[in-house]
Amino acid sequence: MLPLFINRLSKRLGEQLPGEAAHKIMMIESKSFTFTEDKKKKPAAVLLLLYPIDNEWYFFLTKRTNIVEHHKGQISLPGGMIEKNESYKNAALRETHEEIGVTSDEINILGSLTPFYVPVSKFKIFPFVGWAIKKPKTFMHSIEVDRIFSPSIKNLMHKKTKKEKKGMLTDRSIAIPYYDLGGEVVWGATSVILAEFKMILEDIV
Repeated sequence: MLPLFINRLSKRLGEQLPGEAAHKIMMIESKSFTFTEDKKKKPAAVLLLLYPIDNEWYFFLTKRTNIVEHHKGQISLPGGMIEKNESYKNAALRETHEEIGVTSDEINILGSLTPFYVPVSKFKIFPFVGWAIKKPKTFMHSIEVDRIFSPSIKNLMHKKTKKEKKGMLTDRSIAIPYYDLGGEVVWGATSVILAEFKMILEDIV
């Protein structure tokens, strides 16, 4: 029997998703770039992998190393680029195994979130949501991953988790919304994806 939380989440993911309305909560507002998709966009897939500990639910985030090609040092969901003839779902599972060592047979895919285009890197990200019966053992990809950590759903849902900081973009000072999770600043595409997930959770918890 599926846990009640997972059953509710699975049903909610099968309904209409919040999409852009949720994405806007964590998007940076700037006239310096447009969110119109580039014809040469690069598809990528990520996985939001949930697991329970003592009736609490958690998910994995990674801190990228400073030697990866894109988004150095940033917080990400496990994921990466789609390979030739590979489905988005299989890419998310493969990259999760490569980056944090969790195998596909440990993961139950529940559904997907709304794809999101990242104008800076020209990635179009396809997010999936899955769950494991218990916390899986993890093994870091030494080149791509600097740290693996696991915020709780309770932490994500807390109002004080969403914060704002000042940053620079093309020589202009801008406000950057972010989530404070595990003592890390989670912003950009990862925070946008989590914003939609959080809005979905508000319907079921």
